[in-house]
Amino acid sequence: MATAGGRTALITGATAGIGAAFAHALAAQGYDLVLVARDEARLAAFADELGRRYGIRPAPLPADLSTDEGCARVEARLTWADQPVDALINNAGIALNRPFLRSTVQDEERLLRLNVHAVLRLTLAAVPGMLQRGRGDVVNVSSVAGFAPGAGSTYSATKAWVTNFSQSVGQVTRARGVRVMALCPGYTRTEFHQRAGIDTARIPNGLWLDADAVVSSGLRDLRKGKLVSVPDWRYKAIVALARYAPRGLVDRVGGAVNRRTRRDRG
Repeated sequence: MATAGGRTALITGATAGIGAAFAHALAAQGYDLVLVARDEARLAAFADELGRRYGIRPAPLPADLSTDEGCARVEARLTWADQPVDALINNAGIALNRPFLRSTVQDEERLLRLNVHAVLRLTLAAVPGMLQRGRGDVVNVSSVAGFAPGAGSTYSATKAWVTNFSQSVGQVTRARGVRVMALCPGYTRTEFHQRAGIDTARIPNGLWLDADAVVSSGLRDLRKGKLVSVPDWRYKAIVALARYAPRGLVDRVGGAVNRRTRRDRG
C-alpha cells in the first residue's frame, strides 16, 4: 500500500493482536480507520489511543460478526458511496480448544460464522465498489494451519477455506486494480490462544512471531501483488513441507503433534 492520501481502512478484530497491529500500521500511513470489534468500551478506548498518537479520528463500529445483525451492520458501512472503504482487513476469528468429536453444534457454528461466513459476506460487500473505483485491497487473515489438516481440528479447515477463497477472488479482481490476499502467519504473540484457553507453554520460543512484523511482511507482499503471504522463512519452510511432502509423511507428523498436544493438555 502506498501513502493513503485520505483513504479509509476497515479492520475487524481491531482491538488486539494482528488487528491492532494493522490499525497502527495503516494509521501511520495516513489511513482513516473504521474499527470493528465486539467490546464497545475497549473499542472506544483504542480509537482514542490511535487518535491521540496519529492525529486521526478513528470510527468505532461495535459488532459481533458471528451474528447476522453484526455482519449486516458492517456490510452497510462497506457500501457507503460517499465515504468508501479502500482497504478491508478481515482479521476477526476464533479457535476452539477441543477436538471436533467433543465439540457442540453451537460452538462449531459460531466458529464457521466468524471464520468463514463473515469473511465471505464482508468481502462480497466491499469488492464490487472497489472494482467500480478501480482500486482497493482486501486482506483476509488466515493461518499456516490451513495448509495441512489438523487432527480433529475444524479451525484448520476454516483457514484452508479462507486461503483458497482469497486466492480464488484475487485471481479475478487483480486485473481490475483490486488486490485480495490471504495472510497466513504461524504462532503469533497475541491474545488469541489465551482467549481460546490453549496452553502455549510448550511451543518453542523460536516459532513465535511478532504481530507488527507479521503485518509489515503482509503489507509488503500485498504491494507485490501476492495472493498468499506467509511471513517468516521458518513458516515458509513448514508450508512447503505441507504442500509438497508425501501425504503420508505430513499425516504422520500431524498425528505426532496432535498426540503431544493431547498429553500436554492432560
